Amino acid sequence: MTDNIYSERIAASLIGNYRQYPVMFDHGDGVWLWDKKGKQYLDMAAGIATSSLGHGHPDLVQAIAQQAKDLIHVSNLYCIDRQIELAEKLKKLFGQGKSFFCNSGAEANEAAIKLARRYHHVCLKKPRDKIVAMSGSFHGRSVASVSITGQEKYQQGFGALFGPVEIIPYNDIDAAKHSLSGYDICALIVEPIQGEGGIRVPDAGYLSSLRTLANETGAVLIFDEVQTGIGRTGCWFAGQHDLVTPDVMTLAKGIAGGVSIGAMMASDHHAQGLALSDDGIVPHASTFGGNPLSCMAALTVLNVIERDHLVQHSSDMGIYMMQLLTELSKDYPLLFGEVRGRGLLCGIDVKQPVRDWIIACLEQGLLITAAGAQTLRLTPALIVQRDDIDIAIERLRHIATIQDKKN
Repeated sequence: MTDNIYSERIAASLIGNYRQYPVMFDHGDGVWLWDKKGKQYLDMAAGIATSSLGHGHPDLVQAIAQQAKDLIHVSNLYCIDRQIELAEKLKKLFGQGKSFFCNSGAEANEAAIKLARRYHHVCLKKPRDKIVAMSGSFHGRSVASVSITGQEKYQQGFGALFGPVEIIPYNDIDAAKHSLSGYDICALIVEPIQGEGGIRVPDAGYLSSLRTLANETGAVLIFDEVQTGIGRTGCWFAGQHDLVTPDVMTLAKGIAGGVSIGAMMASDHHAQGLALSDDGIVPHASTFGGNPLSCMAALTVLNVIERDHLVQHSSDMGIYMMQLLTELSKDYPLLFGEVRGRGLLCGIDVKQPVRDWIIACLEQGLLITAAGAQTLRLTPALIVQRDDIDIAIERLRHIATIQDKKN
């Protein structure tokens, strides 16, 4: 438990919008964390799929320290070498497109919405406004991004939201065909694998069918790869599993190993939607986005992932972890349900309150997160090894054995 002094200071100084677990960390190394009291934890959360290289990775630490010494921030009023290098790197990995940099996934999705709207209004001169999104989706906490999130609990209490927005069932191509049948949809946004919605992997052919549908109707196809991108699922980007290239893609979380940065990538054609106006008006901007420090961190993470073959490693370790989770579910059918995921984005359904499971894991020195109301999510750093996964499953099994006896 966190010392009372911290709880009192939090209550006195912070707004209190978070529901935090009673632990405060001091330092980390690889996939391990230590709290203020010296207790050690196996980190299978990675800051919600963010710390791609784990904690204290020497390449990342050195790169950040040197860049901080050289130059942290100048603003986008000036050219930034690291920003250009990062955009070139992402274009190489994605195979096409141009980048806009911001600070978070929500901001990247905001930029994608603005691009899609302006693309229709200014570039095509055929205004379209409605955004189609999916049930169970999560796209951020800003007003626009929460408006296209297909979970009402995140929208409660905020009054009128951004619109028009239509929420349709995920993994239902007939619903998408019906929604886009009027040829009046501005954009279709989808997570190639739903994260906060419970680690939902769509059927084979779903994403490619959406691609075809967007082509036929003129809707901008946006892939939200904030949680799935940067090698997390065993490909650089989750859409690549189905060989589908969106018009626009958003990134954040794992791209810089914990340093704040978001990115929106768009095809050369669709990038015109946010291009500088002929009259010199800037259609979209970010003060901090793409600063030298965050871009250097992202470049380092991408280079290490590539050098150390961590995309393939993520696939291999994911297969192993899914196998062990499936065995665990079979051994304790009264406690666990379906296992889902791809690469190192894994989920296992539980039949007791998910928060109780997370607290029990904390007590056993294991960090995992929730994805929805009944799914435990495991998203370790891409450097995780089989031995680490073995320890995680052993600790889950230990908790399950205790719970099974109680039942």
